[in-house]
Amino acid sequence: MPAYRERLSGDVKQQGEVKALYKKAVSFSKVVDTYADLGWDEIVAVPMPAESGPLKVVVEEAPVEIAGKWTQVWAEADKFSGPTKAADEAAHIASLVADKETGIRNDRDSRIALTDWTGMSDVTMSAEMAVYRQSLRDITAHANFPDLETEDWPTKP
Repeated sequence: MPAYRERLSGDVKQQGEVKALYKKAVSFSKVVDTYADLGWDEIVAVPMPAESGPLKVVVEEAPVEIAGKWTQVWAEADKFSGPTKAADEAAHIASLVADKETGIRNDRDSRIALTDWTGMSDVTMSAEMAVYRQSLRDITAHANFPDLETEDWPTKP
């Protein structure tokens, strides 16, 4: 839904909010730019960029006029601020690492579960399968854990 900027005050409102201001007095045309006639300029939408890191957040700032058109503006800011910033950042990073480790462990457990049938009493587990399963159990001791690449995982026999 488009946003609009009022020329006089600089207020920014969504299309529905502008219509609500005039709902009893104005019929909005699909042919004529009723918004412009009422003193509102459409803001050109710009896709929100991605954050550059886990300690950043993208926020919308006031629109700016570029070549006669009001344009949406995005800026990056720190996710945390204030006197507890360092502690908050450390806790956030620790939480992200813990989530990543949990994901790796879940992946490992799924890979082991897919080979559980090889350990049943009526099946003789091959030495290669035993080594593979042990390598999966040891994946958390890998030098790259939890930032594992595809080649860090053992190959299923």
